[in-house]
Amino acid sequence: MAQETPGAAEIRAAIAENSKMRERDLAERLGIAEAQLVAARVGHGATRIAAHPDRLIPAAEALGEVMALTRNASCVHEKVGCYSNYRSGEHAAMVLAEEIDLRIFPAWWVSAFAVEKQTAGGTRRSLQVFDAAGEAVHKIHLRPASDLAAWERIKAALALEAQSDALEVAARKPAEAPKTRPEKREILFEEWARLTDTHQFLRLCAKLKMNRLGAYRMPGNPFVRPLPPGAVDEMFTGLRDSGIDFMFFVGNRGCIQIHSGPVKRLQETGPWLNILDPGFDMHLRRDHIAEVYAVEKPTRRGTALSVEAFDAEGTVIFQAFPVSKETNDSRPQWREIVAGLETRATEAAE
Repeated sequence: MAQETPGAAEIRAAIAENSKMRERDLAERLGIAEAQLVAARVGHGATRIAAHPDRLIPAAEALGEVMALTRNASCVHEKVGCYSNYRSGEHAAMVLAEEIDLRIFPAWWVSAFAVEKQTAGGTRRSLQVFDAAGEAVHKIHLRPASDLAAWERIKAALALEAQSDALEVAARKPAEAPKTRPEKREILFEEWARLTDTHQFLRLCAKLKMNRLGAYRMPGNPFVRPLPPGAVDEMFTGLRDSGIDFMFFVGNRGCIQIHSGPVKRLQETGPWLNILDPGFDMHLRRDHIAEVYAVEKPTRRGTALSVEAFDAEGTVIFQAFPVSKETNDSRPQWREIVAGLETRATEAAE
C-alpha cells in the first residue's frame, strides 16, 4: 500500500521535532521530495519565488558574498563568492564569475523558494531551486557579509502571487542506462580521434545513439582506461601533494558547478571524503562510486585528460580536469598523477 503524503502541518511538525536533521534526509524519511518539505514552510519562513534563472540569478548578484551549492546524490560542491557575468540562454545559461562558475539548464528550474531558518547560531537565509520531481538543483546560501537589504528586495520582487504550502511533484526520471552500439565501434573511435573540442564529444555520442558511459565501456576503446574506485582517493591525494590547480565539475540535470584551483585540506569522515579549503568545500560519498575512468579527448590545444566517476545507476558523480593554459589542454603534472593511478590499477589486476 502506497504511503500517504503527509500534509503541510504534519511536515512542519516533523521539521520542528527534527530541527538538526538535514532537509534532504528528513524528506527521505517522510517519503516526500525535498521541495515538498520546503513548500510546507511557506508562510512559516519560506516564500515561493520565481524559479527561472533569468530572474533569479541577476537578482542574486545584489546579495554580494554568498555560498553557491550544487549537488547530486553522491557529491556536494560548495563555492563562496559573488554572482556576476550571467549569460542567458534558452537551453543553457552560464554564470562566469571569478569564484562561481555554473552551467545552467533552465528547463529543470521549476520551483524556487526564499527560505529563512532560525537556528541556535541565528537566522540562516537561502534561495533554493528544485526540478519537477522536487529534487534540489541549486542553492544560494547567504553569509555574514551578504546584503540583507538586497535579500528583502529579492523576496518582494520575485515572490509569486500563489503562496501555497502544498506542492505537486512529478515522478523522478531514472538515470539513463548506458547505451552502447557495438556495430558503431570503429566509427566511434575514428570520429573520437578527430575531435577538436571536448564539447563535441556528447554530440558525437548522440549522433551514434550512444551516451557517455556507453561510449566509455566500448571494448577496446583506445581513449579510455578503467580505474578502480579507490583511485579517487589517490587522485585527490596526488592533487593535494602536487599543489597543481584542477577543475572539478559536479552537478545534476539542472546545474553543473565548477571549481578551479588547488586542493589543500583533505579529511575523511566515514564514507565521506571532504575537501575543506578556503572558499571551496567538497563532500564525496566514496561508497557510491561504482566506475571510474581516465578519459582522453583530442582538442586543438592538445589532448584533454579527465578522471570521471559514476554511480551504480550510471549517473556522473564528478569530472576532474587540469586547469588548462590558453595554448595547451595537456598538463604534465596532471598526467603524472593519472599515470600513477593507471599503473597501480594495472598492478592490482595482475
